[in-house]
Amino acid sequence: MRKIVVSAFISLDGVMQAPGGPDEDPTGGFEHGGWIWPLFDETMNEALDALFAQPFDLLLGRKTYDIFAAYWPHEGDGSIGSAFNRARKYVATGKPDMALDWHNSRTLGADVVEALRRLKQEDGPMLLTQGSADFLQTLFRHGLVDELYMWVFPLVLGRGKTLFRDGAMPQTMKLIRSVASGSGIVLNQYRPDGPVVTGSFASREPSEAELERRRKLT
Repeated sequence: MRKIVVSAFISLDGVMQAPGGPDEDPTGGFEHGGWIWPLFDETMNEALDALFAQPFDLLLGRKTYDIFAAYWPHEGDGSIGSAFNRARKYVATGKPDMALDWHNSRTLGADVVEALRRLKQEDGPMLLTQGSADFLQTLFRHGLVDELYMWVFPLVLGRGKTLFRDGAMPQTMKLIRSVASGSGIVLNQYRPDGPVVTGSFASREPSEAELERRRKLT
């Protein structure tokens, strides 16, 4: 069995768009590309090194694939670039028959969800996402994520592509590990932990005023 592992840099308001640089993804008028750079510290660097030291295949949306394919093959032999260039790349794209030029890349085909379910049944390394904000919504909507690395940076961006959107499968998450870095990044690791359980703090029957309030909401 293979795990799908999501790793994401996010702001306090949940934005994950263009963390690496101003030209990475300015779509929608996003003006803050490169927002992780001033806060990126040794703790964050060590966390990435530990994640990428594990065997993995990359699982990417088409836009992130294009960003990576235009960058990493030309970045020499650094540890991250070497790992990404060596890894098998699975790409979700609306053109499932298109040719992909980056070494060891293939599309997930026309039925992305079924392809992912088949991959999860195979033996092999984890399927690791990077970026791919739009594609992640498919993973969350179908309950395909087995582990989530959510690296929260202490800033508010106000707008941009977010990690979670309407349509994500409701579920609880178990916190596996949490570390705060010197620059204020909170590095959290989660695993799905079952359905959402609800309750109420109300200790008595609702008043007439409360019942009227509820009627006005419907």
